[in-house]
Amino acid sequence: MARVLVVDDDIDVCRMLCQMVARMGHEAQEAASLAEGLAHARTGDFEVVLLDVRLPDGNGLAALPEILQVPSEPEVIIITGEGDPDGAELAIKNGAWDYIEKPHTYNMVRLPVLRALKFREQKKAKEFRVVSKEGVRALKREGIIGHSPRVKACLDLMAQASAWDTSVLLRGETGTGKDLFARAIHDNSDRAGGPFVVVDCAALTETLIESVLFGYKKGAFTGADKTHEGMIKQADGGTVFLDEVGEMPLSIQKSFLRVLQERRFRPVGGRSEETSDFRLIAATNRDLEEMVRDKQFRQDLFFRVAAMEVVMPPLRERVEDVKEIALHHMARLCERYDIGTKGFSQEFLSTLYAYAWPGNVREMVHALETAILAAQDEPVLYPYHLPVQIRAKAVRAFVRQKDSGPAPPVPANGANGTLPTLRDYRESAVARVEKEYLTHLMAGNGKSIRDACHVSGLSRPHLYALLKKHGIRRER
Repeated sequence: MARVLVVDDDIDVCRMLCQMVARMGHEAQEAASLAEGLAHARTGDFEVVLLDVRLPDGNGLAALPEILQVPSEPEVIIITGEGDPDGAELAIKNGAWDYIEKPHTYNMVRLPVLRALKFREQKKAKEFRVVSKEGVRALKREGIIGHSPRVKACLDLMAQASAWDTSVLLRGETGTGKDLFARAIHDNSDRAGGPFVVVDCAALTETLIESVLFGYKKGAFTGADKTHEGMIKQADGGTVFLDEVGEMPLSIQKSFLRVLQERRFRPVGGRSEETSDFRLIAATNRDLEEMVRDKQFRQDLFFRVAAMEVVMPPLRERVEDVKEIALHHMARLCERYDIGTKGFSQEFLSTLYAYAWPGNVREMVHALETAILAAQDEPVLYPYHLPVQIRAKAVRAFVRQKDSGPAPPVPANGANGTLPTLRDYRESAVARVEKEYLTHLMAGNGKSIRDACHVSGLSRPHLYALLKKHGIRRER
């Protein structure tokens, strides 16, 4: 028997949905407001949430990310009386299982619930397992640290990608671990015994990239005193990892598209074609859809590269993992420098939590290395061991929070009115700061979405989601 939470302020609709769930042999819990629904979701072990959009005390879509991150990590089905194409797209992009408009029939809701429950059964059976034609095996995740919902979602996608031979595009900011995930997909695939060839597109000039990828024959150009095997051929039987694929020159994209389609290529100066059986994994920190619109990246190549996508969350969106990441790399760095393992003071951890980490995990590792070396023989790390720019920005964040007044109230846990969890309190404070920042961002000089993305460092889909979440009007 599964547990299903129904959040809808229409009493008749709520009862009808609860009766439907009961007839399916499952247990239903109803909630007439968003606050009540969130309270039930945090404390109840629900597998599916049926969520209305317009509720008396808030917007269901805005609460979707929070519901998806409660301990049971339920599948959420949005049910709304006002169909909105933007809202539907946003809901699916933010992790909703389905989006259903009212009025709805019995089967319009029953079938998505059945499919969501079936999906969860299969997901639990395969969690952190790779299921392929070679059998079932445990998922290898060397170097990938964290157990937050965002990381678990990426690991699920990684397991799926490892089971198939399709092309994968890893999206995310610099320092989010795209290279680690690319290597893990290869190591968990049936090609694990083959080569893993890394091509850094950003490091190759337009004149070099063709010869690097496809190789060249002796005498093909000045300096070609011997035949050179290109990286595509070197990856035969394995994986090609195209890092920063958005930097690939437009002039070479057509040739590379043909290689992807046919797995055939001609070395520079060669008279005949050669073949290579490789699997493609690509990574980028750029908005490839926008590049396609600006004619900087071929649309047909984008579709080939992005057959499957994994979006890597920035560290600021998975703060639950900060301590685990810090402990892991602290132990690794202490071993590397042959010094005793060090402890963290509470102030040190508070500074790590307060800093936004624009360079993500990579920046944190560098900061920890600096702190460990600065501490020398001291057994405990304090904020003054960290790089000064990190301490300065963390202090600035503390002072801004103090100057802006107390954080908005959050519901207390339980009937006795005890304090909320630190995570709930932090998320409430972050939401307030986000809204303040976005309001100033969109008001400044009448910025367009493109300008706002450039200034904020957010991707277009992420910016849209935050504007929708906080009810801030956006310009076209």
